[in-house]
Amino acid sequence: MNHPLRAQFKGTLAANLVHRGAALYISPMKRWIPFVKSPPVVAVIRLNGAIASGGRGSSLNDIGLAKMIERAFRKGKPAAVALSINSPGGSPVQSSLIASRIRRLADEKDIPVFAFVEDVAASGGYWLATAADEIWIDPSSIVGSIGVVSSNFGFHELMGRHGIERRIYTAGKSKSMLDPFQPEKPADVKRLSGILGQMHETFINQVKTRRAGKLSDDKALFTGEFWIGQTGVDLGLADGIGHLVPKMKERFGDKVRLIPYLQKRPVLSRFGAQIVEDAIYGLDERAEFSRFGL
Repeated sequence: MNHPLRAQFKGTLAANLVHRGAALYISPMKRWIPFVKSPPVVAVIRLNGAIASGGRGSSLNDIGLAKMIERAFRKGKPAAVALSINSPGGSPVQSSLIASRIRRLADEKDIPVFAFVEDVAASGGYWLATAADEIWIDPSSIVGSIGVVSSNFGFHELMGRHGIERRIYTAGKSKSMLDPFQPEKPADVKRLSGILGQMHETFINQVKTRRAGKLSDDKALFTGEFWIGQTGVDLGLADGIGHLVPKMKERFGDKVRLIPYLQKRPVLSRFGAQIVEDAIYGLDERAEFSRFGL
């Protein structure tokens, strides 16, 4: 015969096992239950390198970054997107396209964007930063260089010393404008200055629009000059001194999940002639960074 106390003990034990089993089963599935709150997610987009069209080296361009940026805004319902920027600039068109894509998705998804500058966000790199709602920098970060530059070489004297004659035929008097193998023409320089001026105005309008109400009235702001750390903050080019992880924890709590998104390079880019092209581009990129003492 079963003693009544034994039956009571067995019933209590069974109930406990069921309770514990349910707890063990539910716990791993907790994040899938709609009414259980999950930690907020911040998508981190890494923007590192010079900005250039095409797929050269590790260059930043709209085509190469498009899928990564789209995923960052659409995957996992992020509470925010953080841009980790380290770029000396480059192509004005690619800078505009990338920044416009970020703003378009931010407005469409109603997601705030924060930019965090590492060594430098200058020229086109700063253009990328203006896509954010807030810009945060390190005390030693370089920001600014709001201007446009064009450079090339002239070889006509070298060719003349070696008896080399340049022959070029065009339909249209301006078709060979700024030919590096011919003497520089004042009319060509004047036209180029006008083109650079138009690009500069576009850049200025981007900065004034995105940093409206934050910029100082310093006359040097749009001269192409750049600044370091707190001076950039004082000029309104950045919102303050701050780093990505602590700032995102401050805004979204200690349990915030930071999901990194990195630009992927095709496997074939590691082989053949692409290696030579990447090496040449690497020299160009180092030259861009060296303009800021980096």
